[in-house]
Amino acid sequence: MDTKTLSLPRLNGLSPTMESTALKLMEEAGELAQCIGKFRGLSGETVHMEENHVIEEIARELLDVAQTAITMMFVLEDNYHIDIEQMLQKHVEKLGRKGYLSF
Repeated sequence: MDTKTLSLPRLNGLSPTMESTALKLMEEAGELAQCIGKFRGLSGETVHMEENHVIEEIARELLDVAQTAITMMFVLEDNYHIDIEQMLQKHVEKLGRKGYLSF
């Protein structure tokens, strides 16, 4: 199984709730979608940018989504005592059952 590990830090100075983090996640996902649409001409705008710059902007927005998702996992661990490692294992098993992974 080919894997990639991404570690993102716990952010300081925040007191996120599940609700505030879910809303932030949706906001960041919307910005990612807007970025892709804008740069691919789906918004009706003509954007003249080099391909590498476009892909870098998309990657930046995707990292914002990932950071917010990681923050929500910290919230679930801290406030709701969810074992994210156990949940991750179950998630990987589900992906295997669906045929998305070959072990």
